[in-house]
Amino acid sequence: MYIHKQCCIAPQPITNGGWPEAIASSAEGKMIAIEPVLEGVPPGMLRRMSKAVRMGIGAGLPLIKDTAPDGIIIGTANGGMEDCIKFLNQIIDYDEGMLTPGNFVQSTPNAIAGQLSLIKKNHNYNATHVHLGLAFENALIDAKMLLNGKPGNTYLVGAVDEISTYNYNIDRLAGWYDPKLNNTDLYTSAHTGTIAGEGAALFLLKGIAEGALAKIAIIETLHTTDPQLVTARLGSFLEEWPPTKNTILLSGENGDTRFGSFYDAVEKQCALMPVLRFKHLTGEHPTAVSFAVWLAANWAGDHRPPAVLLKKGALPEAVDQVLIYNNYHGKQHSFILVSKPR
Repeated sequence: MYIHKQCCIAPQPITNGGWPEAIASSAEGKMIAIEPVLEGVPPGMLRRMSKAVRMGIGAGLPLIKDTAPDGIIIGTANGGMEDCIKFLNQIIDYDEGMLTPGNFVQSTPNAIAGQLSLIKKNHNYNATHVHLGLAFENALIDAKMLLNGKPGNTYLVGAVDEISTYNYNIDRLAGWYDPKLNNTDLYTSAHTGTIAGEGAALFLLKGIAEGALAKIAIIETLHTTDPQLVTARLGSFLEEWPPTKNTILLSGENGDTRFGSFYDAVEKQCALMPVLRFKHLTGEHPTAVSFAVWLAANWAGDHRPPAVLLKKGALPEAVDQVLIYNNYHGKQHSFILVSKPR
């Protein structure tokens, strides 16, 4: 499965292959995505869109401007949540009377894929995967199965998540987020909790290598709270896909000491690889790994990884493969291998 185009919306003022001179800071434990100006969207429709939908449209429309994809597949955990809460509150406030239909229409996770389809009048396969920390991985697996049968097809695949006030407050009270943390200090002190993030990363995928930016070679997922099971799966993964001297490990480490044992175990097993981290750029959210895939595809396309992401080791002059490891709340784990499109 090959990435032919990609687009990312993140809390950092970055472009494809370009980096800011300094990392944007978080505020009150949150990293807010920088939204682009949306072109080609009717003002009436734009006015009613939630932030999650706006981010999905902003990252998706540029990729399918001149292409009619054979399917649109989105992974999300919290997409539409903010409007869902607004709609439920209206039911109470107006005693089930005159409710705003816009909030209802935008309140479901599949609003992102649906709006992309409506704007482009695309009546092909349309699916949304809502599986918390594995939503994006399952969207990729869905696309991979479809491309196995029809490699010439094209699919728009990606992930979108927003910081909804309702979900953030619940997660903060549960100890997942700490509003006192700053992303510039995320890895410099021992603490529980992390910073919240949001964003969108979408990809145009095909089953052919010609003209591709990068290859998504394999996706592995598992549910466990045992680090030994994670390293056992990693061992099998590395046997099937041996690392080269120019393979790097991109870690989803988010600074929360409760999950450090998983990342330490993976790093120990990949001791010869340089280790990079990315969540001080994005914050933590269920589909943050989509940003990691966007990064990896840039590096496979000959953009050198920036030193600001380096944790240990030395950066190679060129990157052949990027092994991404991520876990969500210490329960949902994934390995994704992105390589040059050969």
